[in-house]
Amino acid sequence: MSEWTFFDFASKGNLLRTVREQSDGMLALASEPTGWEGPTSAGHWQVRDVIGHLVDTTEGYFTGFDLARSGDAAPEPLGLRGMNEHVDRGALAFRELRQDELLVRLEKDRAEMLAIMEGLDAEAWNGLTVPHKYMGPLPSCFYPVAQLVDYTVHSWDIRQGMGPAHAIDGDAADLLVPFCFLLWQSTADCTNVEPFTLGVRVSGHNADESRVSVTKDGLALESEEVDDQPLVLEFDAASFVLTATGRINGGTARGDASLADRFCNLFFRL
Repeated sequence: MSEWTFFDFASKGNLLRTVREQSDGMLALASEPTGWEGPTSAGHWQVRDVIGHLVDTTEGYFTGFDLARSGDAAPEPLGLRGMNEHVDRGALAFRELRQDELLVRLEKDRAEMLAIMEGLDAEAWNGLTVPHKYMGPLPSCFYPVAQLVDYTVHSWDIRQGMGPAHAIDGDAADLLVPFCFLLWQSTADCTNVEPFTLGVRVSGHNADESRVSVTKDGLALESEEVDDQPLVLEFDAASFVLTATGRINGGTARGDASLADRFCNLFFRL
């Protein structure tokens, strides 16, 4: 399991391999001459805007790693509330570039980011703290999985816009499961919540059962059996990723339906 959990250095090989595979797939999709201004399932974004988003985000990571290595002070993080507005402006700012120009720029950025990630040793994987524009200081192992979520989920967005049926790669989905639990914790609005608990069961390489405690302090997770919970939400890895990232309303609810409604509507979208 350590080879599928991004916090563990043992996952580096699987993680970087899958980033390469998913980014190769996205670049191939975006290289279609007739699809550049085609729709996606990422709101009003066209295919060109997804590529602009990857360029904007990746180049922001370069800034973070430069600051981490120089020891210079980072700006105050902007926070996740309102992140979608900043990200949208960043993506749309590249619309003036031609398709070939923007794709070459992303290929260059991808190669540079892969080189940075390849260069992380066991000590730096969790020991090097890199400032994130929205979330503040994060361990460097966050950045490979953040690249994976962008390439995997936004490739899904592009394919949704194209029309034919499709599916998410199993290794990519499995690697994103731990990230998506963190995403839930980071985007749950528990301000006025009445405390409750439920169970979450996910299959795949990161298969586990988790007890989720929801209080005004947020979501707390414990790995344990959940058959005694009033509600259990069951997911395969891909449906969990797509649900946590706001692409679908997925999962099988076993138990208290009203509790399922309360939990599923806790989250704000990025």
